[in-house]
Amino acid sequence: MAEANKYYGTGRRKNAIARVWVMPGTGNVTINKRELSEYFGKKTLEMIVRQPLVLTSTLDKYDVVASVHGGGTTGQAGAVRHGVARALVQADAELRPALKEAGFMTRDPRMKERRKYGLKKARKASQFSKR
Repeated sequence: MAEANKYYGTGRRKNAIARVWVMPGTGNVTINKRELSEYFGKKTLEMIVRQPLVLTSTLDKYDVVASVHGGGTTGQAGAVRHGVARALVQADAELRPALKEAGFMTRDPRMKERRKYGLKKARKASQFSKR
């Protein structure tokens, strides 16, 4: 197989990390060796993964193969979207402005806040009583 036709992008969101390969094809999306609808199940998550392809009108021009681990389903979908956007820029640099304006090239910095000592959770404290 010709390696020149494979474009790679790493996507991250929360604790999820996705390794994404984009190659010329018919629009098949495979995540962890399973079809997109079989892996995520929810239509909203499928839509999130396809957003960069729909925005750039390349939905039926590329096949997507992704390997994703960590985090939950929403974080994984966001990570795959980030990886697909980065891989599309590798394939065609002219797509970058549109993807960047839509916010697909930016890594979402929101993470779970760490637990602080003396508290039950990150911000939850035990109930205060004066007496």
